[in-house]
Amino acid sequence: MRTNAFAFSLLLTGAGAMPLFAQGTKVLTPQELFTRNIGTREQQDKQFPPHKMIGNIHYVGTETLASFLITTPQGHILVNSMYERNVPTIRKSVEDLGFKFGDIKIILGSHAHADHMEADAMMKEMTGAQVMVMEQDVPALQAMKPGGKAHPIDKVLRDGAQVTLGGTTLVAHLTAGDTKGCTTWTMKVQDGGKSYDVVIIGSMGVNPGTRLVNNANNPAIADEYIQGFKVMHSLPCDVPLGSHGGMYNMTAKHARLATGGQNPYIDPQGYKAEIDLVEATFKSVLDEQRKTR
Repeated sequence: MRTNAFAFSLLLTGAGAMPLFAQGTKVLTPQELFTRNIGTREQQDKQFPPHKMIGNIHYVGTETLASFLITTPQGHILVNSMYERNVPTIRKSVEDLGFKFGDIKIILGSHAHADHMEADAMMKEMTGAQVMVMEQDVPALQAMKPGGKAHPIDKVLRDGAQVTLGGTTLVAHLTAGDTKGCTTWTMKVQDGGKSYDVVIIGSMGVNPGTRLVNNANNPAIADEYIQGFKVMHSLPCDVPLGSHGGMYNMTAKHARLATGGQNPYIDPQGYKAEIDLVEATFKSVLDEQRKTR
């Protein structure tokens, strides 16, 4: 029987996820991963309860499209502006948390797809924030013109670049594949007197229909994914986050926040499980396409 992607995602809760993969759980198809991540149109648009996740990281996105507000004494960093239609939701979430929308000073993104970075121009118009992007995604972003608006690019970043504001530093890691400039962000947070390594996964999933072999538009795409997974495996991670809530079981973890005890977002095994999951899908697609090329 075909595994239901939503039901499968409910199994991946916290540290219990790793043994499932170690025991050989069914490899998900690109369509199942896509469905898990993107959800329905209603889920893409519905505000998820804004909340403090850990340290100075707050969630201000929707049920399936993740947006993070990283607060500092000198203003705030927003990771992922999402679709333009989501901007009112982001603004409401920021204000519901007691912060000023206009205090957003820097806008970052995970990768050059509309569900993550379409609203960069609108957000810049509303806040005056600087938009910083990975250099390999510049061409794709320049072609992203909602309503005819040019995509703002105030600073071009390279692999390993550091973005610092108010004592908080994020490091950009090139994890290409889903896009040429897909970016995974890392940072450290202090919470409860302890320091934690945070990884905001860009996107390592293979979308339905992606050609990994004989890709005329990007002949190196398979090698880019392989290098991206090498980077992902090398990153120390206590707190896995990502461009979609399904990547880190946000719904289940948020529900556990109110129960007390250790913060459920602290989930190093969940990070390993997620990377193993998407890498298994990548390898499965690559092997199949190599057989049929």
